[in-house]
Amino acid sequence: QVQLVESGGGLVQPGGSLRLSCAASGSIFSINAMGWFRQAPGKQRELVAVITRGGTTNYGDSVKGLFTISRDNAKNTVALQMNSLKPEDTAVYYCYANIGSPQSRAYWGQGTQVTVSS
Repeated sequence: QVQLVESGGGLVQPGGSLRLSCAASGSIFSINAMGWFRQAPGKQRELVAVITRGGTTNYGDSVKGLFTISRDNAKNTVALQMNSLKPEDTAVYYCYANIGSPQSRAYWGQGTQVTVSS
């Protein structure tokens, strides 16, 4: 019905950059918000960044000023530009979307691995 597919994860050295993308497809009436959460082994899932339909953004404290979220409403996609990556950024990153189909509900992608290591 509705699917979220992430791409762009991989291995990067400390201080490097990656750009994640997520595409929503299926029976979509409207996208109210899209964003990213992450979960490292042994830790709880945490907010990375979310952007609403109107363009309001919300970032986790640990990534403010370093990561940037953007969206393309026409293509039903969201991207996360990650700069100055640190080993502690290593996690599985999950795409999130609140979608009206037409009733609003939350959807999650399958996750993409980001590893920051020298």
